[in-house]
Amino acid sequence: MNAPEEPSRDASEQRSMLLDDQSIAFQLELKDRALGSSAEGITISDPSQPDNPIIYANEGFERLTGYSRADVMGKNCRFLQGRDTESSTVDTLREAIRNDRPVVVDLLNYRKDGSKFWNRLSVTPISDASGKTTHFIGVQSDITARKDAEEASRKANERLRIVSQRMKLDLEAAARVQQSLLPSELPQLDGLKIAWAFRPCDELAGDFLNVIPLDERHVALYVVDVSGHGVAASLLSVTIGRLLTSRVSTSSLLVRQHKNEATPRVTAPKDVAKELNRRFPMEEQNGLSFTMLYGVIDLKTLEFRFVSAGHDPVVQLPKDSAPQMVECDGMTIGWAQDIDFEEEVIQLEPGDRIYLYSDGIPEAMNGQNDQFTRESMLDVITANRSNSLQDSVSTLLASVENWCGKRGPIDDVSILAIEATEPN
Repeated sequence: MNAPEEPSRDASEQRSMLLDDQSIAFQLELKDRALGSSAEGITISDPSQPDNPIIYANEGFERLTGYSRADVMGKNCRFLQGRDTESSTVDTLREAIRNDRPVVVDLLNYRKDGSKFWNRLSVTPISDASGKTTHFIGVQSDITARKDAEEASRKANERLRIVSQRMKLDLEAAARVQQSLLPSELPQLDGLKIAWAFRPCDELAGDFLNVIPLDERHVALYVVDVSGHGVAASLLSVTIGRLLTSRVSTSSLLVRQHKNEATPRVTAPKDVAKELNRRFPMEEQNGLSFTMLYGVIDLKTLEFRFVSAGHDPVVQLPKDSAPQMVECDGMTIGWAQDIDFEEEVIQLEPGDRIYLYSDGIPEAMNGQNDQFTRESMLDVITANRSNSLQDSVSTLLASVENWCGKRGPIDDVSILAIEATEPN
């Protein structure tokens, strides 16, 4: 039998070329379908023609802009620009195209119906084998939602910045008001030296202290410590400070003019505490309460009569003996109504000192959360008994700050000290 004839070489080559042509045609059709169905707008422009016109636009471009392909063929893509399009961004785009460089810009464009949209436009040059740019492919994406979110965020941040700045100014003003109520100039008193230190842990403090001459013979001293910090605590402390004045009237707290009496009468410390407790119930002060140590010194007898409302004890430092804590029990102001307060009396002699303070001293904590303690406070006071009264107060404050380290005290610190001297 004769062997079957093999296909000629020419026929085999023709079949191979046909398959190659079919593959190329399929690939071109696939690319065309991919470009056409892309969600992004895609255009191709021809820089060899005048004004670099569009020669291709896909369905995504039609959906994005509202223009049909018939509307845009043969036109430069600048028709999407409008009154609010940023000229500097357009300049960047033109410069890149002029120099055959790829570029990505965010451009405010206009649809056919006149509505605005933010266009993330990517333009890429396409080169031939010689390196000459033959076309530009533009890809447009609608990023309006992202831009709107960014603008909303920017406006919200700006509002927050303005509110924060206003709050900062308000806090600074409030702090100045609070500072103005502290004793700016200590009274010059025969038989008595006075020193104080005050360190708020924030812009506004809950602590408050003052020294107030009540009449020619009596001087009031107090330290107030409102629970908590911030605006509410500072407002309450300022309110209390304004009440505790030497202004004489029938309703004043410290010096009261009684009917049928020619001379005003100094209010007893226990009655001052009782009246404050009546006026400031905790449930009416947003849950705030305050401790207080309030006392009156008789300049003739050097008797210090005081009351404590939940406050730390007084430190008494006699001239020639060890310091001691003088307790005076009393409930915190605002916790309960219709309660009475008991008074304690310290008889001072020339050279004796007493220290009133807030709990920000013994409860000050270091980096390991160890407290400064009352014992350390007494050690510092004792070690500085030969120094001036003001130096002893300043050293105590510095010791607390050193103990706390860089973060500083986390509570307000108040110190008010007096020293009895020989009268002139």
